[in-house]
Amino acid sequence: MSVVLTPVTTPLTRRWSRLYGLLSTYPPTPCGLATFSAALARGLETNAGRVAIVRIGDEVDLPGLGVVECLRNGVPGSLQAASAALNQCDVAIVQHDYGLYGGPDGDEVLEVMANLTVPSILVAHTVLASPTDHQRRVLEEAAALASVVVVMARTARARLCSRFDIDPSKVVTVYHGAAGPDPGYRPVRSGPPMLLSWGLLGPGKGIEWAIDAMVDLDDLSPKPRYVVAGRTHPKVAALAGETYRDTLRARALARGVAASVVFDATYRDLRSLTHLVQDASVVVLPYDSHDQVTSGVLVDAIAAGRAVVATEFPHAVELLASGAGTVVPHADPGALSTAIRRVLTEPGLAASMEREAARLGPSFAWASVAARYVELADGVLVGAKAVPA
Repeated sequence: MSVVLTPVTTPLTRRWSRLYGLLSTYPPTPCGLATFSAALARGLETNAGRVAIVRIGDEVDLPGLGVVECLRNGVPGSLQAASAALNQCDVAIVQHDYGLYGGPDGDEVLEVMANLTVPSILVAHTVLASPTDHQRRVLEEAAALASVVVVMARTARARLCSRFDIDPSKVVTVYHGAAGPDPGYRPVRSGPPMLLSWGLLGPGKGIEWAIDAMVDLDDLSPKPRYVVAGRTHPKVAALAGETYRDTLRARALARGVAASVVFDATYRDLRSLTHLVQDASVVVLPYDSHDQVTSGVLVDAIAAGRAVVATEFPHAVELLASGAGTVVPHADPGALSTAIRRVLTEPGLAASMEREAARLGPSFAWASVAARYVELADGVLVGAKAVPA
């Protein structure tokens, strides 16, 4: 059943200290931004706020979950309705990624932001090292319209301030949040060590390199098991079905490691996923991207106290520098296998990584992250400039 929400035409009741408007995809949409936004919304509510969701998508049937409007990309009237709904809030929090909005490089977001009459916080999830001229213009204009621009890593802030024409005084660093471990759960560590990659599956995840790395780990006793958890990304599935997953299965079979590679497309709620991550011996992030300045999976792995082996994408280089994991070159199965072998066999190394991850973990708690957004909202509402982190 689909329910089309009409534009909000009456003020929303304020029973909390502040009303936050959040423009984003939102559950049940299966994507990282939707998960991020739902967790941020819960965190803001924990900090005595109320959240009104303007959900990007064509269908809404979410009574009671705070969705007040639906933004339909490519529909001019819908862009205006989204702005109108956000204008009934105290502050608008606008998620930005190039594939999120309609128009070339998602430039429809500029119309939404231009029609805002309330302060706005722009959350930049992607900061490209070599954007096209139009990609650069979209992000620069969105930042100019915003009161504050949030990035989630120091690397992203440095890149944004040095390579884009954006006022550095607007740009602040607020970490990506994470749920953290379940303190009442006892991880299952019997049997062979589990290597884990998870998230929506599609080209660019680099899973093929990790499969190739398993060949070099075949002599270990017991042999590690590599679990690839997650459904195929909906956009990938719509275009190519399960072709990528099937290609990976065929690769594992051709490499002779099919018995040690498990593809698990089971849907997991947050609790079940948290337990799976806690069960892992090593989290493997073999991503192909050289640009990725934000990885929710990486933050979740550290917050869960797990050792990480990742390719050297910017967010991994930054967060793993103090010893919670190690980075290796892209598309290099030999380097991956060598790093994984060290974590599994070198005395004390895994424990050292886990201790550092546990030290860093509290920094990513959603309640703390949301509290930082509350501080930013307080600042823009009184006209104060945000201080760069």
